[in-house]
Amino acid sequence: MIDNSEARPSVVVLGGGYAGFKLAKSLDDLADVTLVDPSDTFMHNAASWRTLVEPDWLDRIFLPLDRLLTHGRFVRDHAVAVDGRLVTLASGRQLEPDYLVLATGSYYPFPAKSDVPDAEKTRAKIRDAHDALRGAQRVLVVGAGPAGLELAGEIKAVFPGKHVTIADISPDILPGPFDQELREELRAQLDRLGIELKLGSPLTALPDAEPATLATIAITTEAGDQLTADIWFRCFGVVPRTDYLTGQLAAARTDRGYVHVDDYLRVGGVDRVYAIGDIADADRDTVGSANAQAELVSANIRNEITGAAERLAYQQVPAMVIVPLGPDGGAGQLPGMGVFGAGTASGIKGKTMFMDTYAEMFDAPAGRT
Repeated sequence: MIDNSEARPSVVVLGGGYAGFKLAKSLDDLADVTLVDPSDTFMHNAASWRTLVEPDWLDRIFLPLDRLLTHGRFVRDHAVAVDGRLVTLASGRQLEPDYLVLATGSYYPFPAKSDVPDAEKTRAKIRDAHDALRGAQRVLVVGAGPAGLELAGEIKAVFPGKHVTIADISPDILPGPFDQELREELRAQLDRLGIELKLGSPLTALPDAEPATLATIAITTEAGDQLTADIWFRCFGVVPRTDYLTGQLAAARTDRGYVHVDDYLRVGGVDRVYAIGDIADADRDTVGSANAQAELVSANIRNEITGAAERLAYQQVPAMVIVPLGPDGGAGQLPGMGVFGAGTASGIKGKTMFMDTYAEMFDAPAGRT
């Protein structure tokens, strides 16, 4: 049976991550919105590393998706096939909305993102990882991007006596379109924290042990450096969730699994089918670009529903990042502000991790299913 409300234009959003939930909420007043996600909660991944070192945060970062929408509904399910605007869910239910938005996000190594669609199981796994981390004296972080730097800083903020090493094939930390001044500020803080950097040479192999578990780690770089640790964390490896696409939409997948979109974030030339967030090839995989893409597609759908002629094209967001190194450290770069240090980074993000902002978005009564 195909569900399709005739009362208001229907919008189905696949994925309740940063891009998906924001778009669904923004159209809740105008359209008949159905948000589909395999988990019952939105996990505020930006605070994942904080929960690893401070498990009290576990009661804060999971927000129930059935409290997001006032008029629309949340369906706990996931797509197994999407061809055009026809969506087939794992339950067998089919949806064919007037507008379809693909926002299924990406896989990323635990515990930055959960690898199970169940909040209670995720909480238990993070607690186990916390216990393992407490028992380790030497920590290896593989990846010197924002995630790896942030994790290292969080560990040293709570466990200053642990030896933390960051390893990366890149010759410097924080790859990407950022000012060198930002890297220098972060490196100075990492040095003060006693964090060791092993950069510029690939590992001969990743550790055999599972990440986030206690084990004897002994690996080398191609340059001959020996790295030893009691626990390691993988801080690289984004994989888009797009394997459910079929037919014409499957042809829009790139070699890396992203979805190719046009200037308006439409997929494969299919009318009223959009892709936003980590799966789209429109921009870098960041919360900032996910938010910008959600805002743009929401505006274009709203304009079409209301009869406005304007159609907005997506413009990539400028280089921006805030990398906390614990609640009181870190640095960042934002448009109009340039590069800033620990005080500003802490005030904007480090102390709260934007938790209050996201919690306020989930204030609707429990929605329909």
